[in-house]
Amino acid sequence: QGAVKRQALYACSTCTPPGAEPAGICLACSYECHGTHRLFELYTKRNFRCDCGNSKFKNLQCKLLPEKCKVNAGNKYNDNFYGLYCICKRPYPDPEDEIPDEMIQCIVCEDWFHGRHLGAVPPESGDFHEMVCQACMNHCHFLWAYASQLAVPPLTKVNSLEDEGVVLKVEESEEQKKEIKKESGAEHHDTKEEKQTEQFNEPSTSSGSACPEVKCTFFSELHIIVLLIVCKLKELQSKPFLKKDTAVFWPSNWRSKLCTCEDCLKMYSELEVQFLTDECDTVLAYENKGTSDQETERRDPLMDTLNRMNRVQQVELICEYNDLKTELTDYLRRFADEGTVVKREDIQHFFEEFQSRKRRRTNRMQYYCS
Repeated sequence: QGAVKRQALYACSTCTPPGAEPAGICLACSYECHGTHRLFELYTKRNFRCDCGNSKFKNLQCKLLPEKCKVNAGNKYNDNFYGLYCICKRPYPDPEDEIPDEMIQCIVCEDWFHGRHLGAVPPESGDFHEMVCQACMNHCHFLWAYASQLAVPPLTKVNSLEDEGVVLKVEESEEQKKEIKKESGAEHHDTKEEKQTEQFNEPSTSSGSACPEVKCTFFSELHIIVLLIVCKLKELQSKPFLKKDTAVFWPSNWRSKLCTCEDCLKMYSELEVQFLTDECDTVLAYENKGTSDQETERRDPLMDTLNRMNRVQQVELICEYNDLKTELTDYLRRFADEGTVVKREDIQHFFEEFQSRKRRRTNRMQYYCS
C-alpha cells in the first residue's frame, strides 16, 4: 500500500544486526517472514513502508510481496531500530537499570524516553495526552509560545541525584520569578488597554452622537475581520513567554489550537511537522480506530443485515435462510451416506435447483395478515 499513515512496526536484529542498515518491518511480515527471528517492537510510527525483503536484507525474500522497491526513501530511522532508546541509548527493558521508570514517546521524533531524562518529572499519566522532547522543542521553537498557554505543567524538576532515583522539589529561581512578574505586568497592562479600547468603542449616548447603533455594528464587524486575519502564533509571540530546556507535555485537544494560517502552514512544511495539525495522527486515534475495526469484525453480518430491515423482510429472510440450511443439509447427507466426494459440479447443481424452486415459490400470490 506504500507508506502507511500509522502502523505497528518491528525491527529484526537477526536480519539487520547493529552495523547493518536500519530497517523496519510490518506486523504481517513479523509473523510470516521473521517468525523465528529476534525482533524489537517499535510500537507505532507514521508514514512508514515495510522494508522486508528489499536491499537492506541479504538473502531474504518477502513471502507476502516478493517484488519491492530496493529502498523506501520516505522512511525515517533512528536508534530504536537497533533496540536502543532515549538520550541514554539503552535497551528497554534494561537489565542494568534498577530504577523503575516508564518510557514516553515523543510525537515529533517518535523516539522513546525515560521519564527522568526529560528535564522535568512528567505529570500523572492521565493528566497529559502527548509529549514533545527537549530536542524537538528546540527544533520546533514556535511551540514554546503555545506551551505558555496550553502545556500541562510538570510535577517538579529533577535534581543532580537522578541516578539514585531521588526527586526533590526545587523552588523557582529569582530570574524565573522576574520573568513571571514581567508576564503578569504585561497581562495587567493589556487588561488596561482592553478596558480603554472598550470605553472607546462604546457608543456615545449624548445627543450630539450620530447613529450610535451603526458605530457599534461597524466596530463589531471590524473586530471579527481582525480576528480572522491575525495569526494565532504571532499573537502569542507578542506576549512574554518562557523557554526551558525541558520536554513539554500537552493535553488532549492541544493540536486543534495550533494556527493554520498560510504562513504557519508553510512553516510546518519547512520543519516537516505538518502532522501536528492532524488530530487523526495521534496514537489515541490510531488505537480507537483499531478497536472500532475489531468490533466491526466481531459483528455477525447476518444480524447487521436483519437490523436494517423492517419486520416483514426480517421474517422472510429468516424463513429463506432456514429453507436453505435444511435443503443443503438433506442434500449433503446423501453423499455422506453413500461415502462419495462432493464435487464443485454437485454444489452448482444444488444451487441451480434451489434458485428454481425459489422462483416458483415467489411467483405465487402472497398473503399477509393486516
